[in-house]
Amino acid sequence: MQKVKIPRTVDPGKAAQKRLDYDGIIQVSLFKRLAESVEGVKRDAQVTLSFGLDEQRLVVISGKANIEVDLECQRCNEVFAYECDVEFTYTPYYSEKSEQDAPEEYDLVDLNEYGEVDLIQLVEDEFILNLPQVAMHDESECSVESDNLVFGELPKEVAEEKPNPFDVLKSLKK
Repeated sequence: MQKVKIPRTVDPGKAAQKRLDYDGIIQVSLFKRLAESVEGVKRDAQVTLSFGLDEQRLVVISGKANIEVDLECQRCNEVFAYECDVEFTYTPYYSEKSEQDAPEEYDLVDLNEYGEVDLIQLVEDEFILNLPQVAMHDESECSVESDNLVFGELPKEVAEEKPNPFDVLKSLKK
């Protein structure tokens, strides 16, 4: 199958009726929010999308995507490459009823004023949500060794010489 550019928006109802499948790319330049969240985006996103109807006759948008980004290690402050792979399943949000009818496995996606889903924003949101909260190298690749990190008790010279700030309250008690 030939890789094509994923359309920016699509009518999910019509796409589900036709059982459309997309296998293509989304250009780096379209991921502005993702670019702000990371040190850099290395390549175009590889995206596969499928539209269909489930047993309840709900419109289902399912897909996979991956992209490679640069993140800053919070341990050593060096930049490293991170492969972000996501899988998702959505159903369009039409009303409160569609929210109640949707199974827990489906996330809801809002439609724009034309009744279409913004696929670029949908995939970008998934990438942003799947970035690590604290980006770090693998310990074997990181320049800072875990032996050099201090955890636990403070050294004795720091702990001994601080006066207790509550000693003043003892005099009030008398």
